[in-house]
Amino acid sequence: MRFTREEIESAQRTVRAAMPPTPQYAWPLLSQRLGATVWAKHENHTPAGAFKIRGGLTYFETLAREQPTVRHAISATRGNHGQSVGFAARRHGLGATIVVPHGNSTEKNAAMRALGVTLVEHGDDFQAASEHAAALAERDGLHRVPSFHRELVRGVSTAYVEFFEALSATPPDVLFVPIGLGSGFAAAAAARAHCGVSTKLIGVVSAHATAYRDSFRAGKPVESPVTTRLADGMACRTPVPESVEVMLREADDVVTVTDDEIAQSMRILFSDTHNVAEGAGAAALAAALQQQERWRGRTVGVCLSGGNVDSDMFAGVLAAA
Repeated sequence: MRFTREEIESAQRTVRAAMPPTPQYAWPLLSQRLGATVWAKHENHTPAGAFKIRGGLTYFETLAREQPTVRHAISATRGNHGQSVGFAARRHGLGATIVVPHGNSTEKNAAMRALGVTLVEHGDDFQAASEHAAALAERDGLHRVPSFHRELVRGVSTAYVEFFEALSATPPDVLFVPIGLGSGFAAAAAARAHCGVSTKLIGVVSAHATAYRDSFRAGKPVESPVTTRLADGMACRTPVPESVEVMLREADDVVTVTDDEIAQSMRILFSDTHNVAEGAGAAALAAALQQQERWRGRTVGVCLSGGNVDSDMFAGVLAAA
């Protein structure tokens, strides 16, 4: 998935009209722990607490120009995509309905409702929620916002353009990117091409939701069951074919991290940087820790992709140290 320079620059203008660039810091304790220079990109510092907001902003800006008669949008989510849709829809005066599976994050649900979203609970996992959103869109004539789309990727790419431009003098040797449905990974690849850097990209999936790792190994989309307790942002059962194509072309590797490894990384991020990471947000660091011997003495990038974890869950993770 490629973008012209003007497409990236236009996305930057759209995103920056709503939020400033997020920081990237080389935290000394993280670097000491890994034996490498470790740069963390803090997408937990966006107005929605996660990187997804960038894609919503570009998607709805384009929607408003190209389909000005649309008045209500619908989508499915485990949380961060739904906040992105709610945030951007409200900026354009549109209504938004979000379908979530039963048992979804209480605090993510509350955040979506605070953005004016109509929340519908359906099914036991993201796939069931997504199928119900499609049915509601058909029944009620609503515009359906997909979870993976070129316009979403274009917006998210601005995060990684910020990252690579900030480190242009010494580009990282590797960047670990969490994969849910793949918009973040595709965006990192687009930003790498835009910035002309040779940083290796390693995708990170949950060991309890291995669809994208299995697809990477098989060279084609492969479904896989989901059992993760912590990484709801990576709880994908059915991969997106277009996203798999990008991953096959651009990834140096795709690795898995367990819930226990993610929990440990959540604790490390809190102790070493005093940042809160949700499960998916800590996955990149978990993978970097897993591979620390390979990258010792090098420059490593990790994306802290979001910090939207329920208080009780986070307290439990910290207490388990």
